[in-house]
Amino acid sequence: MEPFSEPLHGAGTRTMKSYQKLTTTQPAACRVEEEGAAAVPSGHGKLAPWWVGSGLLVAAVLLSTITVWVLRQVSGGWLGPTPPPKCLLVPESHRFDCYPERRVVVTQELCESRGCCFIQSPPPAQGKQGVPWCFYPPDFPSYTLESLNQTALGMVGLLVRREKAYYPQDIEKLRLDVEFETDTRLHIKITDAANPRYEVPFDVPRVMKRAENPIYSLNFSWDPFGVLLQRKATGTVLLNTTVAPLIFADQFLQISTSLPSKFLYGLGEHRGSLVHSVEWNTLTLWARDVSPTESFNLYGAHPFYLLMEEGGNAHGVFLLNSNAMEVALQPAPGLTWRTIGGVLDFYIFLGPDPSMVIQQYQQVIGFPAMPPIWALGFHLCRWGYGSSNETWQTVRAMRNYQIPQDAQWNDIDYMDGYRDFTLDSQKFASLPSLVEDLHKHGQHYVMILDPGISSTSPHGSYWPYDEGLRRGLFLNTTQGQPLIGQVWPGFTAFADFSNPDTHQWWLENLQHFYAHVPFDGLWIDMNEPSNFMDGSEDGCPPGEFDSPPYTPAVLGDSLSAKTVCASAKQKVSVHYNLHNLYGLMEAKATASALIKIRGKRPFVISRSTFPSQARYSGHWLGDNRSQWKDMYYSIPGLLSFSLFGIPLVGADICGFSGSTSEELCTRWMQLGAFYPFARNHNTQNEKAQDPTAFSPAARTAMKDVLLTRYSLLPFLYTLFHRAHLQGDTVARPLFFEFPWDVATWQLDRQFLWGRSLLVTPVLEPGVDSVTGYVPQGTWYDFYTGSSVNSSGETLKMSAPLEHLNLHIREGSILPTQKPGTTTEVTRGNPLRLIVALSSHGTAWGDLFWDDGESLDTFEKGNYSYVVFNVTQNIFTSTVLHASTEATKVTIDTLSIFGVQKPPSKVLLNGQEKTFSYLDNQVLTVSDLGMSLSQGFSLQWL
Repeated sequence: MEPFSEPLHGAGTRTMKSYQKLTTTQPAACRVEEEGAAAVPSGHGKLAPWWVGSGLLVAAVLLSTITVWVLRQVSGGWLGPTPPPKCLLVPESHRFDCYPERRVVVTQELCESRGCCFIQSPPPAQGKQGVPWCFYPPDFPSYTLESLNQTALGMVGLLVRREKAYYPQDIEKLRLDVEFETDTRLHIKITDAANPRYEVPFDVPRVMKRAENPIYSLNFSWDPFGVLLQRKATGTVLLNTTVAPLIFADQFLQISTSLPSKFLYGLGEHRGSLVHSVEWNTLTLWARDVSPTESFNLYGAHPFYLLMEEGGNAHGVFLLNSNAMEVALQPAPGLTWRTIGGVLDFYIFLGPDPSMVIQQYQQVIGFPAMPPIWALGFHLCRWGYGSSNETWQTVRAMRNYQIPQDAQWNDIDYMDGYRDFTLDSQKFASLPSLVEDLHKHGQHYVMILDPGISSTSPHGSYWPYDEGLRRGLFLNTTQGQPLIGQVWPGFTAFADFSNPDTHQWWLENLQHFYAHVPFDGLWIDMNEPSNFMDGSEDGCPPGEFDSPPYTPAVLGDSLSAKTVCASAKQKVSVHYNLHNLYGLMEAKATASALIKIRGKRPFVISRSTFPSQARYSGHWLGDNRSQWKDMYYSIPGLLSFSLFGIPLVGADICGFSGSTSEELCTRWMQLGAFYPFARNHNTQNEKAQDPTAFSPAARTAMKDVLLTRYSLLPFLYTLFHRAHLQGDTVARPLFFEFPWDVATWQLDRQFLWGRSLLVTPVLEPGVDSVTGYVPQGTWYDFYTGSSVNSSGETLKMSAPLEHLNLHIREGSILPTQKPGTTTEVTRGNPLRLIVALSSHGTAWGDLFWDDGESLDTFEKGNYSYVVFNVTQNIFTSTVLHASTEATKVTIDTLSIFGVQKPPSKVLLNGQEKTFSYLDNQVLTVSDLGMSLSQGFSLQWL
């Protein structure tokens, strides 16, 4: 097959009807120079069929033929007639599914009616997907790239399909827009060339000029159309969409690509390991209320993946699309995006390291809001306190044992009949007094809200529904009446947060309630939106939205399963398009209302999420169970949300449903103390699981680990500042810091805070030790300062029930503080700086400090920023920006780990200072009395 030699902008009359793989040594059908010069044909080199490398074609054909023949003998002929040779050419791992419909037995007749290859394979193990029986032949019709023209930012092209695809209303002509946005970001968008389509109502950055020195090169195949993207430095092919046909029908959009490795992360929200299996694994994105279960589509939708390449480089791909979709992974490795609406709007991030990929992703979706400092304290909740007095008793018990707590929460039992913005006047009559008491003790109150508004109260007795109805603020049926479903209060209407008027109504409701109960934060639940009925009280009408031509592999096999009808009308669009945005839109309204009511940083925790969620809220991982495996799964859960740009995340500590045990809860409190968002939450009718409910030994272990968390608040708060400022992760997978170490790529039983604190929890019952991977270098025990030198190995660590293993990475400086029982008390205490010297005797750290709650302190300059540095036995504290807040805090102690020999003397700003030195090479200097607002130096000789 010869590549094109006609002029670029011609009609492309010569055909090249094979899906192909571009090797790094072969020319593309059309090369687009990275500097953005006009694309030109690239010579007369041959393009091999895409799955074949290094002359393996004959072997592939032979292997496939022999395999099919053997299977036929074994199966007694059940495989049917011999497939055409072109079908036998395609290796099993590279068969892209032509008939992905579930609940359909795919016959040869059905398959061939689509023009596809049919080869039966042995059925997979129960519950597993297997090799597709129906797959695309190499010559399946796709789009042709008819023209390609330069634009100021990249290029625009026309794609034409000459043969109709097998889904209704396929679109004949597509527009291709390519923008070289930055040197590390490429934007590719494919949409209908003739008619506008729904696009996510999303603010994205607009670039003004084309990237000058991109680290990627872009190539196109003309016929069939395909995108081939390579990393310049290595030649690695990151995307090759020629592997299967592009299909773009009104309600079925599909594009596939090869992948350069099997180490793929992201694509949430799902429960599973951090790395996704590519063994015929389909991940569905459609917000759904269901207890976290493997293989189910869960509460949020995050169409973004990060992939590690050989050698330690990384790239990310974001599909800006909010419709129901699935992503099919296969062992080639390959990936197929299938969505049932909108457009194909891709952003590709070139890193080149994983941390930079996530930063680049957040440059598009937005950086996280800075949380108030109290959000990083310990939160306590349960469904089923039963009364405000019982809630208060728990708070008092926590204070009595001097166990840190910053926030007390209530679930739906505080409401009157589970109706939003109401208070049970019998059981929760003392709630206003409890909130007042919390505030007096420097603590905070958070309550739950659901988006379902009770619709059955007598007219005139329930303002939220009456007023929402009067203003027309609910989701409507196709007949224009409020869609009525059923949630906790019974029959409910659902607020339409795509309507700005709903935001005002939401604010007014919150203002009314705040006048009685001055809450500090809001917990927005059930916002997929959840519905105890499928669709509505009247079901859903027939039609293209509720019964689309193709339904992705959603739990319940219907878009309306346990949610509202996809045909429901909203202000911006139909629910079919907006469903996955519901939680994001509610969070935006809620954060905005909190700012207007309290005039401080909002604190919102949401169950349903979408890209950019962290601008408005954090997230908890939903209704988990009190089981050891649930504790493990929380780690890949929180690390995945770090990848999604949502750093304020955690799971229900000790488990939500089911009964915990003392051992499980102790271990989980140790792990949970290092969730960025730390909340212990429990369901009704189960025994209490707050720290005061256990034996003195367990209670003490829980208290101790919370005090450890509170001591690290200055460090944690600074990490959140860096997340807010530039998209750094807070809880971080090990491979982010050690991308060249392949042993870290699958680790999801440990994690880091920032770059420097390694957390190795116990995740199994009945053990007093834990094995953990320690990356290459020197690491110091957080508690003692004793060093561990690792060549990059798995080590066994002592872990009695009262102990959580924490290690500090060499070369870092951690700002810590004497812990108190609240963040407010802690913030007034002296600082202790822990210096972990590298093998070269150097270390670095920083501290961001402000009042902990005011809006936009960094943007307004109302903050302090201090950098700590060690070189040649001299520690320096340098104030780069100062505010009055820093004058209230002193640095009292310096602990320096890894000082090779006992110093003869220590000088603070040139003045001799007493010190202590231990055999494990820890130098401690106390009673420094230095104001945080003043720079200083300390030298040891």
